Amino acid sequence: MKQKNKQLKKKLESELRNKTILITGGAGSIGTHLTKTILKYPVKAVRVLDIDEHALFKLGRTVSDERLRLLLGSVLDKERLEIAGTDVNTIIHAAAVKNIEISEFNPIETIDVNVNGTVNMIKMGIKNKPEKFLNISTDKAASPSTLYGTTKQLSERLTSWAGAHVKGIKFASVRFGNVFETRGNVFEIWNDEVKKNLPLSVTDLSMKRYFFHIDEAVSFILECLPLVNEGEIFVPKMKLYNVKDLASRISKKHKIIGIRRGEKIEEVLITEKEKKRSVEMKNMWIVNPFS
Repeated sequence: MKQKNKQLKKKLESELRNKTILITGGAGSIGTHLTKTILKYPVKAVRVLDIDEHALFKLGRTVSDERLRLLLGSVLDKERLEIAGTDVNTIIHAAAVKNIEISEFNPIETIDVNVNGTVNMIKMGIKNKPEKFLNISTDKAASPSTLYGTTKQLSERLTSWAGAHVKGIKFASVRFGNVFETRGNVFEIWNDEVKKNLPLSVTDLSMKRYFFHIDEAVSFILECLPLVNEGEIFVPKMKLYNVKDLASRISKKHKIIGIRRGEKIEEVLITEKEKKRSVEMKNMWIVNPFS
């Protein structure tokens, strides 16, 4: 394992040396951790584009590095994107509307950001010609049952299309499940309920979800960066957890609230059809979207 980590670090040092990286949605939970990790490498600059002014402020307060650029803007603002993407070597596109309930009741805004925002990013890439474009996706995109999952599946397909047809730029997507430490997830709700001495809200006792830690998510994104080529989808092999068991680690008091509209009892990371056109590695599948 140590040897593998050394090899990956050496590969990333070569991959990132003197490069300018643009991370959309970079002031979010994963984006913040990703930014801090990338700044440990010999990059030229990391540009973080986000619509959340306060999150950018917090990131700037926790990172003291002259290579960090905090950019306030939206993926729906084409002119802002062109400026942000000027002379960028690598784009990591993580900006999205992610909350399932909010996305279901705000479909136009969700489609705008998750689909049209990705279109805008790809068009910007075609014009500004970075070396690589890595789209961050979710397991909800595999056989989607929610609006959020459907929009992320479309973002994957757009990225794969670009990887197959846009010359001079390498495109790919990373798709993974839930991350324990991200904001707005079930643990944030449970922690708030514990503070108020309330039973934990559990949607269904048989519900299962894929989880890993934020450092694992960031490590996986960076591990895939040198592999980006022609629209592949990189899917890590994650652990599947019973949500009831996760809740029981925090409190034995639960209340069943029922599944939300469109939710699955058990998510899938990769479909059986995708597995048939994938290269399986020790820690991931690499899906060829066109074979």
